[in-house]
Amino acid sequence: MNIAVIVILFIVSLFVLISLHELGHFVTAKRAGVKVEEFGLGLPPRLFGIKRGETIYSINAIPLGAFVKTPGENDPKVPRSLASRGPWSRLGIYAAGPLANIFLAFILLSAFFMLPTTIVLGNGVMVHSIVNDSPAEEASIEPGDIILEVDGKRVHTWKDLQNMVNSSQEGEEITLVLQREGEARTKSLKPEFDSALQRQVLGVLLCWNMVSHMEEDSPLAEAGIRPGDTILSINEKPIYNRESMSNVLNSIGEGEEINLALLRGQEEVSASLVNVIASEAKQSTLSGVELRWVDGTHIEQLHFPIWKAAYFGGSYIIHMPSMLIDAISVIKADPGKALVGPIGAGQLTVEAVRLHGFSNVLFMASIISLGLALFNLLPIPPLDGGGMLVALIEGVRRGKRLSPRAVRLAYVIGTTLLITLMVVVTFSDILRLIRGESFGL
Repeated sequence: MNIAVIVILFIVSLFVLISLHELGHFVTAKRAGVKVEEFGLGLPPRLFGIKRGETIYSINAIPLGAFVKTPGENDPKVPRSLASRGPWSRLGIYAAGPLANIFLAFILLSAFFMLPTTIVLGNGVMVHSIVNDSPAEEASIEPGDIILEVDGKRVHTWKDLQNMVNSSQEGEEITLVLQREGEARTKSLKPEFDSALQRQVLGVLLCWNMVSHMEEDSPLAEAGIRPGDTILSINEKPIYNRESMSNVLNSIGEGEEINLALLRGQEEVSASLVNVIASEAKQSTLSGVELRWVDGTHIEQLHFPIWKAAYFGGSYIIHMPSMLIDAISVIKADPGKALVGPIGAGQLTVEAVRLHGFSNVLFMASIISLGLALFNLLPIPPLDGGGMLVALIEGVRRGKRLSPRAVRLAYVIGTTLLITLMVVVTFSDILRLIRGESFGL
């Protein structure tokens, strides 16, 4: 998909997410009797507005969100102001925005899981490389081995293998049936727990093909391809079986460039060469190279019913806090990729959609909606979480107000902290783009 189209979709998604966040505040404020002077879509300057009752509904020039304007937001002396409401009413109004984003994330995730999902299946999965000092290395598993079974259960997808290994108890031995050079072999090993991934692992990287032989002085050898490499894609089209490779090669004309994405060891590398095969000639494979494939590899469409999609969507949201806790080590290791602003979120969306397809617009929008909710729930004024914290404290104190001076000081410190954080994150996002770095999806 064209990058410009993805960027436009991202901007529209961000606008909708922020607008629904503010709509949550607007509806609850109205129900609580707070006077709303204006509900605006977009940011000023105002293009036009319509007044209904005491509220102006406006369309504004900058399409970067929405806003709710109330009188005397922090002054309880102003009649029908937000600050004049009781602590529990204010708590509900502040919470409504993040809750609207969480509900929207649930709807988007459920819709995403209802869409047909493309999965690759084969008669086993191929081992591309082995992690040093891993259970797989100790069991003498080798690159090119095809894992056919785990404890007597057939393996057809990478997810199958992951689920089977992860379902074993820590310290429990499992038995693998491998295919090596046409012969079946049995290996027993004990998976180990990976604290970063939070699951049991064998220590293998998987693939669907592997370069087994290269002709010396061939164009591919000169382009840098080596035995043991896996061809991930050609001209950004995924390669998973002989047919997929043939279809891509036959779409490339004579004299056009062939760009390959390769997996080498545990890193992705690229190579390119010029196609010298005449357009009318049919190519089933790259000239001068022999590949080993997983037999029977093909694509199927997986489709979840609405109840199961809703279950997965809800489960994802429920487990989000624990996933964030598990990700703390990753955030510490590379905060430049873990903490992103609008620019970084846009780049991440472009990468996800280009690599995994259009349906990931829904998935990324749901993740951004969740991110907006969790960020706004931080107990830092002037975020919603800061307002909720003040209201909660006053509610526990039976409505006794905090000192206006203390509240103002908290808002000044919180605003300064948030501005500093936004500047640092935005600088990191721009620097990543300048360097041409990606998120490595």
